Amino acid sequence: MPGLTQQQTPFVLGVFLSGTHSFTKDRQDVVVLRKGLGVEGDAHCGTLVKHRFDAARDPTRPNLRQVHLIQAELIDDLTRKGFVVQPGDLGENISTRGIDLMALPVGTRLHIGHEAIIEITGLRSCCVQIDTFQPGMLREISARVDGKLVRKGGVMGIVIEGGEVRPDDAIVVRLPDGPFVPLEVV
Repeated sequence: MPGLTQQQTPFVLGVFLSGTHSFTKDRQDVVVLRKGLGVEGDAHCGTLVKHRFDAARDPTRPNLRQVHLIQAELIDDLTRKGFVVQPGDLGENISTRGIDLMALPVGTRLHIGHEAIIEITGLRSCCVQIDTFQPGMLREISARVDGKLVRKGGVMGIVIEGGEVRPDDAIVVRLPDGPFVPLEVV
């Protein structure tokens, strides 16, 4: 199945939130996902766009960035390359392990824990804040490969069904019916 890594059962490595538009998010024991809104208490929670740059352009756009997910394998790769980074440092709400999030198509649903369902809407747009966090990191997360920009900064999603999400919760990947639509920046 596209998006799964090796034979590992996908799971939540960590959950994070921040009530402000800070770059990093704070580790939590549990986060509560609210249907159609996002992570309760997080600055990006809401039906309309909350990302400051996007909201400045058009505050009436629907919020397709309610939840930010990053695969822990990216953190592992960055650490091997000499960066000092932990889950939550890059602003994600949920760190996963065992899923190649970047390989999933638009509309993939992640069933997390007992109730929560997140639908993947697209890629995170990586910006210069990443280099402010650690110089040179942006080049590792968004790089040109064979003339094409490859983004590895995580995926964005909307909450289809709410519920509590905790570290070690299992993740079940449900691919959408129909043709494979690759992820684009949202």
